[in-house]
Amino acid sequence: MARLSDVCNIQAGGTPSRSYVEYWKDGNIPWVKISDIKGKKLYITEEKITELGLEKSSAKLFPKGTILYSIFATLGEVAILDIDATTNQAIAGLQLIDDSVLPDYLYYFLVSKKDFVNNIGRGVAQNNINLKILRDMAITIPSKKEQKDIILRLNTINQSIEWRKQQLSKLDELVKARFVEMFGNVISNSKNWSQYRFGDITTSRLGKMLDSKQQTGKCSFPYLANFNVQWFRFELDKLNVMDFDEKDQKEFELIDGDLLVCEGGEIGRCAVWHNEMQPCFFQKALHRVRCNKDIVLPDYMAYWFKYNCDHNGFSDIAGAKATIAHLPGAKLKKLILTVPPLVLQHEFATFVEQIDKSKFEVQQGLKKLETLKKSLMQQYFG
Repeated sequence: MARLSDVCNIQAGGTPSRSYVEYWKDGNIPWVKISDIKGKKLYITEEKITELGLEKSSAKLFPKGTILYSIFATLGEVAILDIDATTNQAIAGLQLIDDSVLPDYLYYFLVSKKDFVNNIGRGVAQNNINLKILRDMAITIPSKKEQKDIILRLNTINQSIEWRKQQLSKLDELVKARFVEMFGNVISNSKNWSQYRFGDITTSRLGKMLDSKQQTGKCSFPYLANFNVQWFRFELDKLNVMDFDEKDQKEFELIDGDLLVCEGGEIGRCAVWHNEMQPCFFQKALHRVRCNKDIVLPDYMAYWFKYNCDHNGFSDIAGAKATIAHLPGAKLKKLILTVPPLVLQHEFATFVEQIDKSKFEVQQGLKKLETLKKSLMQQYFG
C-alpha cells in the first residue's frame, strides 16, 4: 500500500490569461479541456495555446505520459497524455516517480475512484476536490506481473465494450441513412411531400411540475425527467418519483406510442415510449406527443426531429444554432412537418423495429461486459 503522493508528483494545471488574443491565435501547444478527455489516450485537443501564452500565464506544460485527472465540476475523468500538452486548474497532472507502478495500472486505479470523488465533490461548492484528497488516496501495488495481467484483462473488456458501442453507433447511422434515402431532405421537402402544422396532426402537452412542498409520498410513482430521455431510448435505471393523484394519473400516464420530446437541454431529443414499465408518468421538462396515426407515425416523427437537429432545421426558432435553446408548447405546435405517405412511414417503422431488435441484442451484451468490468474493478481496486 502507498499514498498516491508516494508514487507520483501531482500538480494542478494553471490558468492562462486571455488578455491578449495573440496568446491563442495560431497557437501550436495543445490545450486540454475536460471535454477533450474522451478515452484512455488523449492525443488531440480542440484548442491550442501559443508559446507566448504559455510564457505569460501560469499554465503548466505536461509531458507525454502524464495522467490527467479532472478535479473540478466534472470529476474523475481520466486520460493518459499521448502528446505534450497544457491545461487549466480544473485538471490535475500525475507524473509517476516510482517505476514499480505501471501507467496503465494507475489509470485504471483512478477510473475506479470516480464514484468516490463524486461523492466527496457533491458536498463542496461548485463540485470539486482539492489535491490533498488526491494525494492521500491509498493505492495497492501488486507485482508488475500482476499489474500486467490486470491491465490485459481490463484492456480486453474495454475493447469489447468499445466494439459494441461502435456497433450501436453504426446501427443508428444505418437508420438515419435509410430515413434520408426514403424521405429526402425533410427540411426543404425535396420530395414534395404533404406538409402540416405540428398542432394540426398531433396533441401535445408538458408534464407535471415537481413541487417538493406538495409531496406526501401517499401516491408516489416513477416519472421521466429530461435526462431520462435520450435519442431513441430511455434511461430507466435512475427514475425519480413524485405524487400523482387520481386526476394526475389520468392526465400524465404514458401509453404505448407516446413520443417524449425534450423542451430544454438538447432540444428536440426524443424517443418513442413502448411501455418499458408501467405505470410511468412524465415531468414538465418533457412534451408528450400523441400522433394522429392516420397521418403520421411516432417513429417517423422521432427521426424527423433528429434530422432537423442535425441539419439546423430549427434555425428560424433558434437563430444560427442547430438545436433550440427552448421549445415551449406554443412553438412546438407551430412547427411545419413534412409528412410522406403513410405506407412509406409504415415501411420505415418496420425497418426501425428490426434494427431495434439488433440493438437490443448488442445492448444486452454491452450490459454484461460493463457488469463484468465493474466486478473486476471492485476486485482489483476495492
